[in-house]
Amino acid sequence: MTENLPPCPECSSAYTYEMDPLLVCPECGHEWTPATATAEPAGSTDDGVIKDAVGNVLADGDTVTVVKTLKVKGSPSGIKAGTKVRNIRLVNSVDGHDIDCKIDGFGPMQLKSSVVKKA
Repeated sequence: MTENLPPCPECSSAYTYEMDPLLVCPECGHEWTPATATAEPAGSTDDGVIKDAVGNVLADGDTVTVVKTLKVKGSPSGIKAGTKVRNIRLVNSVDGHDIDCKIDGFGPMQLKSSVVKKA
């Protein structure tokens, strides 16, 4: 490998690799496109604005859709991609979790804005 790949924007790991059009971090599992490697990551709050996985601005009361299957401790199935979450509430980032919500069948949860898309 003769090219230098950027470190992971989530965990700063230097062991990133290419997989088709994406860059992948083997340590935290984060995937991103090389074009967004220099841009701000989804969900960043530089000016107090919280954005979803595709860059749409989120607000309290919005309805969002989960874009990838999430593992939930204590649940055999987790939260499947495509699950709609209604009436979200934006909170100050706690370990990267900046959405407070209630998911049918799971109860109160905190989600990262990088795993949801505005519906």
